[in-house]
Amino acid sequence: MRSLKSIAMLIVANLLIFLTLAISGNILIYFILPALGIDVRGSVATHQFAWAMVFGFGGAFISLWMSKMMAKRGMQMQQVLQPATEKEKLVYNTVKDLAAREGIKMPEVWVYWDEVPNAFATGPSRNNSMVAVSSGLAMNMSDNQLKAVLAHEVGHIANGDMVTTTLLQGLMNTFVYFLANMIARMVASNREGGMNHFLYFAVDMALQIVFSILAQIPVRWYSRKREFEADAYAARAVGAQHMIGALQRLEALSNATQHLQHVPTEEDALATMKIYGASGGVSGLFATHPTIEDRVAALRSLG
Repeated sequence: MRSLKSIAMLIVANLLIFLTLAISGNILIYFILPALGIDVRGSVATHQFAWAMVFGFGGAFISLWMSKMMAKRGMQMQQVLQPATEKEKLVYNTVKDLAAREGIKMPEVWVYWDEVPNAFATGPSRNNSMVAVSSGLAMNMSDNQLKAVLAHEVGHIANGDMVTTTLLQGLMNTFVYFLANMIARMVASNREGGMNHFLYFAVDMALQIVFSILAQIPVRWYSRKREFEADAYAARAVGAQHMIGALQRLEALSNATQHLQHVPTEEDALATMKIYGASGGVSGLFATHPTIEDRVAALRSLG
């Protein structure tokens, strides 16, 4: 029943987003632009909104749907079904207990061999997800610190972060496709109603690149916001001091293995426990994670 409700809410959200785009676009085309002396009425068909939605949300949701498979194929992983070692038991039982607390289906538990300390959660829904932990993280953290990291990742699942991030990315993609297409048509059209197709293609591609970069600003802002929320979830689940200790330990471990760091390529599908955060300035706008200092300060403010 919960899954059907989630699907229904997802469909409604997509329809509302489409209606918002359609209404906003029509207001822009038929009222705002003519008032500014720019008349493109009749040149933008409604079906272009639909195609922008198909391309914008299609790619984002395909990535989400394939996220578990991509994670498993991208790393040497082993699923924990019958935990044997003490660390495996700790990881497995912590995830199991947190899932039971949230009333969700237990995520798959995976471990992978990597000296870089990291953990991530991914999956297309709350009841179809996985949590993975690197050997570098599991073997170098205390039990309470490891529990805090696992709670952080389960927090991403419980909060529905993967789906909401995909919705936001799909919305941004839709704006990118639609605006690039509309502006390219305006630039490449001539007075006789013809179209310079080479110019249209060149302008469209250039604008898609520029708009795609700009569209990452709100996506990355939300990514930083969800990290604070997952930290707060972990604080409620296992204690703020354990989450603070986990972050500080993670920072120390990451500094020690900095030469081994690699940047994940599927940020929309994977909720990772990365260490590198916003550093201010323009680069800070594109950071997926806040700084450790900001995260620790937020946790301490919870009291």
